[in-house]
Amino acid sequence: MVSQVGAAKDAAGWIYEFTLTAGPGHSVALAGSFNDWDPDTAPMKDADGSGCYRCTVSLQAGSYEYKFVVDDEWILDEENPNFAPNDFGTLNSVLSVG
Repeated sequence: MVSQVGAAKDAAGWIYEFTLTAGPGHSVALAGSFNDWDPDTAPMKDADGSGCYRCTVSLQAGSYEYKFVVDDEWILDEENPNFAPNDFGTLNSVLSVG
């Protein structure tokens, strides 16, 4: 699930919080067109051990594709009904900003 958690701030853009419930003890990251599809740049944290992972990303206006990476498996955001096909024959979740 993705939600806007802030307002536009000069060059910083819009602040979005991405959340995924996957159960405790997983390795979870966010990868997308906004970080060159590198899950190492956006690890998601389960701060209270409940299995709900979160991270925030600052984005400029535009359209972005993304996926969650759970234990090295790339998955769609099931809470987001917007998606697009990719070059691997699967789908990416899509977020429109601004």
